Amino acid sequence: MRLHHELGGSGPRVLFFNGSGATLEGSAIIINGLREFATVLAHDQRGLGKTGIIDGPYTMAQYARDAADLLDHVGWSTCIVVGISFGGMVAQEFAVTYPERVEKFVLLCTSAGGEAGSSYPLHADIDLDPAVRADKQVPIFDTRFTPEYLANDNFASALATMLRDREFVPKSDEVRRGEVMQLEARRHHDVADRLHHIACPTLVMAGRYDGIAPVANSEAIAARIPGAELRTYEGGHLFIAQDPAAMA
Repeated sequence: MRLHHELGGSGPRVLFFNGSGATLEGSAIIINGLREFATVLAHDQRGLGKTGIIDGPYTMAQYARDAADLLDHVGWSTCIVVGISFGGMVAQEFAVTYPERVEKFVLLCTSAGGEAGSSYPLHADIDLDPAVRADKQVPIFDTRFTPEYLANDNFASALATMLRDREFVPKSDEVRRGEVMQLEARRHHDVADRLHHIACPTLVMAGRYDGIAPVANSEAIAARIPGAELRTYEGGHLFIAQDPAAMA
């Protein structure tokens, strides 16, 4: 299998894992931001973007193995690992499976599963009408996003509009199949009892109003990784776009 990937920037080597349904094209702002101070390796995970569909079902272990193979391909023995949302789940699987390859570890708005808490079950909403799904998911991206709150906060309203609009983007059957297989792997994610194997410096970042990956889940991750630091920001699942301190 050939993973579509991009390598760019200068500085410390960073392996970046993207969120649910996200591709390199759709995450260019985040990736380019990281490349201002790091050499970033990012890829379209199996079933998504230009990597395309590989026969399923998919597992979290496969996603982690894909990344290990990619590191071998570019000649990196070790690197800093950064994962956001679903990418944070894959990053955890990678870190507990290949701890010797992780120099430093950064997790954003994610969950460990099992006794450490799971993220919102996105797979349960996959067959909903787009309008129904949008109305349901916007307030869990940020638990403050009530109609009253959005009416009085222009930035929050624009963010909510973006979240709604993306539910109406036409998708081919092939794209939809890849996303469904990713969500099926996501629903079985559970590394709670293996996190103690991570020994590198670790930063866990969470949004105070995140309903997808509640802050309690990040607290549970930080408590299970020896020496991990937890930072909480003023925002929801997209806190990196809401709280300037998150990118400082």
